[in-house]
Amino acid sequence: MTIQTLPSYRAALPDTPYALWASGELDDFLHLPEGSRAEIIGGEIVVSPTPTVAHGNMIHRVSSAIDRARFADPAFPWTARQVMTLNLAGFEQGYVPDLIVAEDGVFETAGDADEVELRPDEIELVVEVTSRNQAVYDRPPVKDATPRRRTKWWGYALVGIPYYLLIDRDPKIASTTLYSIPDHGSRAYLHQESLEFGATVHLPEPFDIEISTAGWRPWRT
Repeated sequence: MTIQTLPSYRAALPDTPYALWASGELDDFLHLPEGSRAEIIGGEIVVSPTPTVAHGNMIHRVSSAIDRARFADPAFPWTARQVMTLNLAGFEQGYVPDLIVAEDGVFETAGDADEVELRPDEIELVVEVTSRNQAVYDRPPVKDATPRRRTKWWGYALVGIPYYLLIDRDPKIASTTLYSIPDHGSRAYLHQESLEFGATVHLPEPFDIEISTAGWRPWRT
């Protein structure tokens, strides 16, 4: 196995990374490979490569559970979209969640208006699957770190997204955690439920669906 280290570099930007990200110009300065995505997390530019097959399979499993619920009950309002941007404009954060879940009408209305992204208050659930090099950005901030890193968990709680499902493929963790009860004041989720891979995850109301994690595996060490 050949291990390659991608070069890092410094570049003079004409504006802040967030401003360039929000205007859609950041990719032009980064010269990213096809399929990569850039996010602004805690003031940092974080670039993620194309997801692995295992990563994509897990996202597909969640999305498929929602699709089955829609098929079984025509009144079920929720639907999912992959790799859409989420702009936390007032906090200069720009994310690209693995999966966003909102009411079908929300997506339709935004599409008809040719909107670039949904507003945070239109989103009911976000899903992230960790990868080896970017996992720290998806998890809660490390409490004793100085300075304390702002992560996507922090941002999702800050803007009040009701549910955050974190699928952590780290071999030391290998679990799914559903975070709920976002608190703007503490910028944290106040409740969490974690299950090891192999267990069935239950998404409570307003979804009331189950997601099998049978066959899910951590990344290889």
